[in-house]
Amino acid sequence: MAEQQTVLGGRYLLKDRVGAGGMASVYRATDQVLDRTVAVKIMLPQYAGDPTFAARFKQEAQAAAGLQSPYIVGVYDWGKDGDTYYIVMEYLRGTDLKSGIRSHGALDPKKVAQIGAQICGALSVAHKHEIVHRDIKPQNIMVQPDGNIKVMDFGIARAKNSHLTQDNNVLGTAHYVSPEQTRGQELGPTSDIYSLGVVMYECATGQVPFDGDDAISVALKQVNELPVPPSQINPGVDGDLERIILKCMEKDPADRFQTADELRRVLNSYLAGRTVDVPEPTRVIGTAAAAGTGATATRVMSEQTQAMARPVGGAAAVNTAARTAAGQLDSSTYENKHDGMSKGKIAGIAVAVIAVVAIAIFAVSGLFAPAKMIPVPNVVGLDQQTAVDTIENAGFEVGEVTQGYSDEYPEGQVMEQHPTQNEDESAMATENSKIDIVISQGEEPAETTEVPDLSEATSKAEAERLIRAAGLEPNATEEADDSDKGTILDQSPKAGEEVEVGSTVDFTVSTGPDTIGVPDLTGLTESEARDELSSSFGVSVEYEYSDTVEEGYVIRWDPSGQQAPGATITVIVSNGPDPSTQETDVPDLSGLTKSEAQHELEAAGFTPSFEYADGASAGVEPDYVISWDPTSAAPGSTVTVTVAWSEADEEETTEPEPSTDDEA
Repeated sequence: MAEQQTVLGGRYLLKDRVGAGGMASVYRATDQVLDRTVAVKIMLPQYAGDPTFAARFKQEAQAAAGLQSPYIVGVYDWGKDGDTYYIVMEYLRGTDLKSGIRSHGALDPKKVAQIGAQICGALSVAHKHEIVHRDIKPQNIMVQPDGNIKVMDFGIARAKNSHLTQDNNVLGTAHYVSPEQTRGQELGPTSDIYSLGVVMYECATGQVPFDGDDAISVALKQVNELPVPPSQINPGVDGDLERIILKCMEKDPADRFQTADELRRVLNSYLAGRTVDVPEPTRVIGTAAAAGTGATATRVMSEQTQAMARPVGGAAAVNTAARTAAGQLDSSTYENKHDGMSKGKIAGIAVAVIAVVAIAIFAVSGLFAPAKMIPVPNVVGLDQQTAVDTIENAGFEVGEVTQGYSDEYPEGQVMEQHPTQNEDESAMATENSKIDIVISQGEEPAETTEVPDLSEATSKAEAERLIRAAGLEPNATEEADDSDKGTILDQSPKAGEEVEVGSTVDFTVSTGPDTIGVPDLTGLTESEARDELSSSFGVSVEYEYSDTVEEGYVIRWDPSGQQAPGATITVIVSNGPDPSTQETDVPDLSGLTKSEAQHELEAAGFTPSFEYADGASAGVEPDYVISWDPTSAAPGSTVTVTVAWSEADEEETTEPEPSTDDEA
């Protein structure tokens, strides 16, 4: 798709596929309106025309778009382009938790608890919106480069008010589903908590608690078996964490943590080293629970199946019938677990079992005429025509003819046959029965893959991820260049070439120019400025007062422009306004005498200056303050105080009249 420059909704330019699931493929894309990288999930063609799947796909977008949490992948947009439904999501860098466990094995107990607490944060938000995730598993947990997680894929989430709740199909992954989800019962928040318990179990031990040959056997173990305590697999798991995990995995939902918030509080207490008050887990499946799950009935029927297998001897057809009947009994018991089986149903099942056993006895007792058995010819190593002639001449028919690759047999020769001839050439089969043969196509050609286009990668790490995703091995060379750091300058082989899986892709990544531009720090805090500069420059911080720049923010920096990598950039950060220049309120001098006013002003850090005026017109007694100015000023400023005249003041300020000649 990316090579055809597909644009969805007239906005989202697809680049390359980064993942695929059961219903959809995920592409890295560019939002051409907001100029940002996004992830676009596109429904697979075989499902786009199915109304049920389309409705579920749209429901995922609507449900997830309403969930806002640092631990949930953000959903930006969704729509339909032609016959294709798509969802636009936050593009995440990192790896899923399942890959991390495969690479590193069991995780540190504290890390397990941290991951669990963050998943609880996501589930808490979903559950408060009455949405049950239903598919919590490590594959749906993305671990980001900073170690934090985000929960992905609400593809089978169900809201309580959803119109798609008419059935309760088991849509989750068998290794992580709760017992009630296996039984097709109504699900609630505790079902997600069970699945989270399984995820923490796997993180703590490096393996899932229940495994088997197929999904059905694993799902039945979820219902009928108790998990091995994690500490028996990994002695590094302490008792507190073990009790938390096993409480999450209780068979009865009522015995688990009831909310994600409750579990999160317990995990945070564990991380903080506080006492964790979690009881020992239930280690015996109760009678009532067993009856509800059909565990007892399953064990009985298993014994019946074994009992029927013994008298049949070698009759394959009867064995198959017996297994089929037993399987139908299991299924019937399973589907009717809520209501139990009536006596009529039990009687019907008994009749069916007796009938199967009777047919088996009939067959082996020779009451049916046996078919003629003849030796099976060996045609392996013969060319196809010779093999066909040999089979037909021996009294058999040629069955299915298929092809396969072989390192032993040349092209055109028979590499396998079914049934085969034993080494002692004593194999027998029914006359006129069919023999299937497989014709060699020679040695299997090496698997090839297409070399990805690295031109859109923005870093060495992203280019390596694209190469490994294509089944190839990266080999990077770094080189100074005028382009931005992380730009891919060239690659070999070229994009689009077909090469063998496992081949090496050489590419050159720019380390940036010999000189690089100092970024614009305007409006940044000190920590933001340090982060912006530290990857390319040294940082020195100085502080000064500023009346215009808020405290903690950058005033200016030096030098700017193009500088050599590693050069020291001095950043001047504001300490806020200079307190010595800030005006403060002058004390209220009303009703004070001159001396009291002087004392108040000096105590407040001001310099008093006095003037006198007639106090009678102002109604102020002599020697009392009439007014003062200013009412606010910087510390140390002069405050002029007007005081009412007093007789003493009048005497002090009266100048002697000049003498006259007569007086002389």
